[in-house]
Amino acid sequence: MHIAYLTPEYPHVLCSTSGGLGTSIKNMAEALVSKGVRVSVILYGQAQDKNLEENGIQFYFIRQKNYSIGGWYLYRKYLEKQVSEIILDKNISLIEAPDWTGITAFMKFNVPLVIRMNGTDAYFCALENRKQKIKNRLFERQAIHDADSIISVSDFTGRKTLEVLNLNRNYEVIPNSISVKNFMPYYNNPKSNRILYFGTLIRKKGVLELASIFNEVVKQNKEAKLILAGRDVVDIFEQVSTLELFKNKLSTEAAKNFEYIGSMNYSMIKREIEKANLVVLPSFAEALPMTWLEAMAMEKALVTSNIGWAPEVMINGVTGFTVNPKNHIAYAERILYLMENLKTASKMGKAARKEVENKFSTRVVVEQNIAFYQQVLENRFK
Repeated sequence: MHIAYLTPEYPHVLCSTSGGLGTSIKNMAEALVSKGVRVSVILYGQAQDKNLEENGIQFYFIRQKNYSIGGWYLYRKYLEKQVSEIILDKNISLIEAPDWTGITAFMKFNVPLVIRMNGTDAYFCALENRKQKIKNRLFERQAIHDADSIISVSDFTGRKTLEVLNLNRNYEVIPNSISVKNFMPYYNNPKSNRILYFGTLIRKKGVLELASIFNEVVKQNKEAKLILAGRDVVDIFEQVSTLELFKNKLSTEAAKNFEYIGSMNYSMIKREIEKANLVVLPSFAEALPMTWLEAMAMEKALVTSNIGWAPEVMINGVTGFTVNPKNHIAYAERILYLMENLKTASKMGKAARKEVENKFSTRVVVEQNIAFYQQVLENRFK
């Protein structure tokens, strides 16, 4: 079996950018290789054309081409031709692509195409009450409609996506995964009263709500300190820095206890998680967030949102607390409780890692992926 992932991102030095999608593909690609499955990663929209092999994975970088008109269609057909040649040359069994902006709309391959629903633009627009571009909606709907099979990283994401796009398709729920050995607990005492948020600074991640939440925390704990780690982006509604919007919402006292440490690589983020007393992730829009799994694997007490996908990851009161981020006082109360009850926080952190080991570790999820791919291939030839 030879699986190829078609993706715009991957954590590689030659790739211009990578987020949770790229990380989830990397985790699964490496796990599949360890199981003897051949894996290729086809990266589109890149700065250059380049082929290379690393760690048993074959990479194909396909550069972005610009067209004076109709680029949305012409680049897809160009990409279809490039991918088809790789399929034929390397005897690829199956292609998996993401749902984002429907890259595979208007493409046909001579092997099964699996779409993995990590959250379409339509899905996120619905969660954020934003208007979607018509062409993105059309492409995403077409891509999912035409796929041979569908995976969703959470049941909520699958149901919501099909509802928003008015489609009736079956899907298999296979969650994102992490290598738990890469996110080991750190048993030296963390810094007391240190609260960490890590991830992109963007409205949909609940960052602006976090300012109001932290104002409530500082009212009762003058020693509390909030650390923000991640890339700042321009707010989609206000058209200014999200970080500036966040700081403008802080009280005078809270502003003294806040620090922004910028965007960081994996190793630096892990050190920040290690130092944190607890982690806060109050997101409004996710599919199945890698940040949650990483913090859970490191046995950190968590206060997350309680929206949509949350119950598929967190067990409220067991692996941490889930609260509506708009309820600032209730959210702050849970943070304060964990800061004051360190034994409970430690117990929740251990339960969180166990949950990740049992449900979200690559060791478990790779077997689900292999079984799914085998079933798709068997159905192809029935």
